[in-house]
Amino acid sequence: MHSLWLWIGFNLFVLMLLALDLGVLHRKEREVGIREALLLSLGYFVLALLFGAGVFHFLGSSTGVEFFTGYLLEKSLSVDNIFVFVLIFSHFSVPAQYQHRVLFWGILGALVMRAALILTGAAVIESFHWVVYIFGAFLIFTGGKMLVTINQEPDMEGNRLVRLIRRHFRVTEGFEGHRFFTRRNGLLYLTPLMVVLILVEVSDVVFALDSIPAIFAITTDPFIVYTSNVFAILGLRALYFALVGIIYRFHYLKYGLSLVLMVVGAKMLINAYFGKVIPTEVALLITALLISGSILVSMLKTRGMPAAAGAAERVHGWVPGSPRKPEAKESSRTEPGNEEKRK
Repeated sequence: MHSLWLWIGFNLFVLMLLALDLGVLHRKEREVGIREALLLSLGYFVLALLFGAGVFHFLGSSTGVEFFTGYLLEKSLSVDNIFVFVLIFSHFSVPAQYQHRVLFWGILGALVMRAALILTGAAVIESFHWVVYIFGAFLIFTGGKMLVTINQEPDMEGNRLVRLIRRHFRVTEGFEGHRFFTRRNGLLYLTPLMVVLILVEVSDVVFALDSIPAIFAITTDPFIVYTSNVFAILGLRALYFALVGIIYRFHYLKYGLSLVLMVVGAKMLINAYFGKVIPTEVALLITALLISGSILVSMLKTRGMPAAAGAAERVHGWVPGSPRKPEAKESSRTEPGNEEKRK
């Protein structure tokens, strides 16, 4: 168990980063440009590397490898969140200058919820070792399910969570600036921006149920699990704005992520039964190869596609609460780029 001061110091550092982000860099509501997003994304990546170097130096090389493996895994899985963000923001026509605000509060909530899930998961694994087998089987199942749903188009109009919110709360017809709530005739209303925030929060919780068991397959050290998660999540907003216009070109990355979950789940089961026969370094190498390979395939298969405003229409995936569009059953077999080949 690491020192309490280490936990306090790290969380104070995170709060400073968030205050700098919202209070200085993005104090005014505006659209985040690609150049700014790339620089921010690079900045968060460098901070993660520096922190990992500190882990190597102060906590040992094996712990350092666990951190970098966990960070790479969480960073890769977080790209799947970006697909969901694109679908949600596109459906609700969220103005570009308000998207950062939604993601800021969404990710702040995600940090709190993930911390609770991680601490709970660590305590459960320590008390009941057999839970590891459930986590491993769950990861293999989730990876297989992701493979099946990769090309599905969600029916955002029929989203059950949105219907539930509109049924039980007053929701304004349009946006009220950057506000999540507003008052009309003394009555409190939610705005569509709040509905979007709730969808983002719920989506992250659902995805965390996949990613957190995955990193527990790498290490059961709650500090390493937490810090690698935090660094991956902190850079998620910047990564979204950097990739939103070309996210459709990463379609085949989802295949790589599915395989990574299945491989990590298998590692968890094998190591739980036979002892640590598969070292963390092997998991790091396999993860890096699968992710880099799927990105390369994505770039090659989608080269020549127009990087146009209609990119959101090419993004498929699963949004929590949204059933599959009935008319998408046949078209879902069409992969990105095929429409260009038919012309």
